[in-house]
Amino acid sequence: MSTAIEALPTTRARRRRRRPVGRILLTVYAVLGFVYLFAPVFVIVVFSFNKPKGRFNLVWQEFTLDNWRHPFAIEELRDAMFYSLRIAALSTVVATLFGALIALALARYRFRGSATINLLLVLPLTTPEIVLGASLANLFLGWGLDRGATTIWIAHVMFSVSFVALTVKARLRGFDWNLEDAAMDLGAGPMRTFATVTFPLIVPGIIAAGLLSFALSMDDFIITFFTAGSRNTFPLQVFGGSRNGTPPQINVLATLVLLVTIGVIVAGALLQWARSRTGRLQ
Repeated sequence: MSTAIEALPTTRARRRRRRPVGRILLTVYAVLGFVYLFAPVFVIVVFSFNKPKGRFNLVWQEFTLDNWRHPFAIEELRDAMFYSLRIAALSTVVATLFGALIALALARYRFRGSATINLLLVLPLTTPEIVLGASLANLFLGWGLDRGATTIWIAHVMFSVSFVALTVKARLRGFDWNLEDAAMDLGAGPMRTFATVTFPLIVPGIIAAGLLSFALSMDDFIITFFTAGSRNTFPLQVFGGSRNGTPPQINVLATLVLLVTIGVIVAGALLQWARSRTGRLQ
């Protein structure tokens, strides 16, 4: 009995020794994971300041700011970037509107066919993009539609609606619908209840879903490849031009998109911090 009691402190000491080792290994693993994820982004930013010798910006040669002085020097890249921004903006507006309404209907009401709608929302997320792209291309060709801005816009709205609906639906999962009933009991109509009670509470989820939809539209390559026709978005232009050369302006424009994204994230975090601080002061 005494031997067992004496062994307990020894076992606890060994466990205490193992915990710091485990924490160190976990920290090292996390750091390596983040390095693996962000190394390509770091390379893109660094090579936006490179002065390549030749057509390919693949080997570091010399630091320069000329690339940033003339980010739109290459007309094809400039047109492709603006084209992508226009498609992404239009598809985001429509997908966010439809996706938010679908999420509200599924979360607020129980009706026949809601399970089928939930399944249809998940299908675009689980179906391989090459299958979706080829199917949409066959659909548009069968209808006799010329592939271009309209077909790209339809395709982007199609897969973005699913992301928006599921994101907003997750936001609505913890929503207290008794707040709507209380507002109506106090005399507010359905539209006023939605505008003053429901919408302000779910708007963070809608904004997050809209930003996700915009990023997915800007980034999409495979589905756009099948539905673009003769017009090139920015990813298609980079892919097609990479055979003949990779000018540093590609890195500059990609870095600009990254900086805008970081700015939006920081602005959102600051706004949320300001709101929480104002709430505490009140």
